[in-house]
Amino acid sequence: MSESTTAYRRVWSTFFRNALVREMTFRGNFLINLVTRAFWFTAQITLFKIIYDNVDFISGWTEPQYFAFMATGMLINAIIETFFMPNCANFSELIRTGNLDFVLLKPIDTQFLISCEKMQLAMVNQIVLALSLLGYALYQIGEPISSFQVVTYLAFLVVGVAFFYSLMITLASMSVWMGRNQGLYDFWFYITVFARYPRSIYDGVDPDRLEAGEVLQSAFTFIVPILLVVTVPASLIAKSMDTWKFPLIALGTSLLGLVISRWVFNTALRSYRSASS
Repeated sequence: MSESTTAYRRVWSTFFRNALVREMTFRGNFLINLVTRAFWFTAQITLFKIIYDNVDFISGWTEPQYFAFMATGMLINAIIETFFMPNCANFSELIRTGNLDFVLLKPIDTQFLISCEKMQLAMVNQIVLALSLLGYALYQIGEPISSFQVVTYLAFLVVGVAFFYSLMITLASMSVWMGRNQGLYDFWFYITVFARYPRSIYDGVDPDRLEAGEVLQSAFTFIVPILLVVTVPASLIAKSMDTWKFPLIALGTSLLGLVISRWVFNTALRSYRSASS
């Protein structure tokens, strides 16, 4: 391991310890967040339990398969909300208050520092709940899971996190030009809501007519692949993958998203005017 990698690992470890200290300083708030997330998790499971009491499939997904899909989406979302969302949300405040000046002076990659300094560790319980749900779903499916499935599933979890991170840091970088970007964050939440459901749920029912669902399916598959970042890893672990076209699209667009977000971030920093200038 290079000295640079070791240094970044130590910095990240310091950020983690600081976040843990902050959470333990306000234990009441930490516990409330745990209870709130557990309630939301229970409500989601109960809702789909009720739905599956009346139907056998939702767009080709059985109950345990759909729970594996839900668990995958929760995992990706929990990782984003734990490690990246607090920092991206704070970026506009750094610009508004002029504290970005101090960040730029530090001898460390600015994007790394802005992306990783704060953590919302109360969301870690969401990761535990999601893993529990995934284990339950796979047990209910009852089919053996190969090591290849596990490796590809984990790899495409990372792909999903990378895609959402690149989208989030791109929107956050626009704060340099806009001052405040609350509307852009609202846009992020609105657009990512589509990832809560499998891609097949947008299939049309009339082959002779172009339906709104098919338009959304195409746009969020081939232009902004929101529908692939959860569907692909969930299908890899809980269903059979009929084609590798969609995994390749998800991988390619996530890598492209990271490159574009890096360019947007650096371009934004070059446009930034410090509080002292």
